[in-house]
Amino acid sequence: MRCGFVSLVGRPNVGKSTLLNSILGMHLAITSNVSGTTRNVIQGIYNDNDSQIIFVDTPGIHKPNNKLSSLMNKRAYNNTEGVDVILFLVDISKGFGKGDEFILNRIKDKEVPIFLLLNKIDQVKNKKILLKRINELRKLHNFKEIIPISAMKKDNIDVLIDCLKENIPEQDKIYTEDDLTNVTTRFIMAEFVREKVLELTREEIPHTVTCYVENYEEDEDLVHIQVLIVVDRDNIKKIIIGKGGSMLKEIGSRARVDMEKFLGKKVFLETYVKTLKNWRDEEKYFIELGLKDEDE
Repeated sequence: MRCGFVSLVGRPNVGKSTLLNSILGMHLAITSNVSGTTRNVIQGIYNDNDSQIIFVDTPGIHKPNNKLSSLMNKRAYNNTEGVDVILFLVDISKGFGKGDEFILNRIKDKEVPIFLLLNKIDQVKNKKILLKRINELRKLHNFKEIIPISAMKKDNIDVLIDCLKENIPEQDKIYTEDDLTNVTTRFIMAEFVREKVLELTREEIPHTVTCYVENYEEDEDLVHIQVLIVVDRDNIKKIIIGKGGSMLKEIGSRARVDMEKFLGKKVFLETYVKTLKNWRDEEKYFIELGLKDEDE
């Protein structure tokens, strides 16, 4: 039996959460075209007959411009410590940029295998260009593996799993097979709502929005969930509510579908929007909104 921890790192929006969802075969980490979607460190647990791989999906590493951004970067770097393998994701359709180089310089001296994952190969139509980029990237670092993948289409995911098994320790499973993740159900429900906010509003809403479950009550047939959507400006609040509450209603409707699929029960969902100015610079809100532990 092989069991180990694997960290996913990379710039925002390179596909880390999509990869995690593809490997696990379930909707665990939310995805969006908006950079900086992942804020919390999420562990997803992969099990098969001869292995258990605990994947750590980290926030995208980026230039911080407030306390929240700094906290996200700190969490991402901290979660490259104590792991057995680091997966460094690059959006190969956009090439290898300065942001990728910055991250590589921060992780290249880690004494663990580093896999370079070239994601979004489905968007590179000219395969000669792909091969050329792979050969150029080989010179940057002595990567343990360089694997072209498409997280969205699940291309080469099986190859990745096989390579990981060869690089994690022989030991018993750490978690039971019933364990799927380290995050709470309440957290996942809040993230479903935040995903729909970003999905429906797109460019209108920056990733300053966050969501928090205020109440969660479950009985045999129904789950009652109240979710607070937090923004830092009143004009954003108006956009999320929409004319006559239409946008908020659609956000709730779409989120409820994901919730019911995840929970396997009917969900009664209530959503509210609240403005908390400058919450991204107030550490007390990080704790209140589940973005920081009290002893962190």
